[in-house]
Amino acid sequence: MKKVRLIGVPEHFNMPWHMAIEEGAFEERGIDLQWTDIPEGTGRMCQMLLENETDLAIILTEGLVKSISEGNPARIVQEYIASPLLWGIHVGAQSRFKSISELKGTRAAISRFGSGSHLMAFINAQNKVWKTEELKFEVIDNLQGAVEALTNGSADYFMWEHFTTKPLVDRGVFRRLDDCPTPWPCFVIAATEKFLAKNKGTLKHILQIINAYTIEFKQIPSIDRTLANRYGQKLEDIEEWLALTRWSQSHMDPQMLDKVQNTLLNLKLIDQKEVSTKFLENLNN
Repeated sequence: MKKVRLIGVPEHFNMPWHMAIEEGAFEERGIDLQWTDIPEGTGRMCQMLLENETDLAIILTEGLVKSISEGNPARIVQEYIASPLLWGIHVGAQSRFKSISELKGTRAAISRFGSGSHLMAFINAQNKVWKTEELKFEVIDNLQGAVEALTNGSADYFMWEHFTTKPLVDRGVFRRLDDCPTPWPCFVIAATEKFLAKNKGTLKHILQIINAYTIEFKQIPSIDRTLANRYGQKLEDIEEWLALTRWSQSHMDPQMLDKVQNTLLNLKLIDQKEVSTKFLENLNN
């Protein structure tokens, strides 16, 4: 049995992986796929890829591209979610802020530097024509840290996936002022160069299995109820999320990678653009 380490956020996007693992789909191919939830998100997952604490990751596109450009020895082997991620922009329930414009110059809660919550604060600032060099940040580690920071006032706003935070909005912990979608496919499947060097055949099997699950995922009977129960979501929210979400079984388009790099370069989050082969691994070559 080939042991493979895989990490991802504890969110509904990754349900196909859990189903495949629980149903023994990988074991049938001789693969012991060991999943670990990383609630801290992309910044922490980039660090784990860098330090060889995992073989594979389901990770935000922009965070991984930034990390690879800084020398992280990892590659994008496939898109995972083709649709944009809808980032909710949240304040505490008792916050004095009522509109996005009022957040200019305030402190954004981020899970860590290089995370999606960090990078999307720049995207949001660019959209609102704010000076990105004036952005301020408070590191809060994870979603629970954001709850504490927005409640006690150590941070002013927090960007996180719309539907994951919806229960907190419903309970009156957060107020959502607006949404900010990513301008590209939001999640990719990444592998370390060390894993790729000796395990391309194993990885092909893994991708074949997960792609078979994601192609049929929306057609699974009562999948909306299963997701709502597992992730503590309202059924109508899951139905809306399913309608918005498209899983991918394709290699990442170099032109889309170019768009990500251009945006990060424009925001001064990377120093220079790199050739696509620095980021993309085509297993068919």
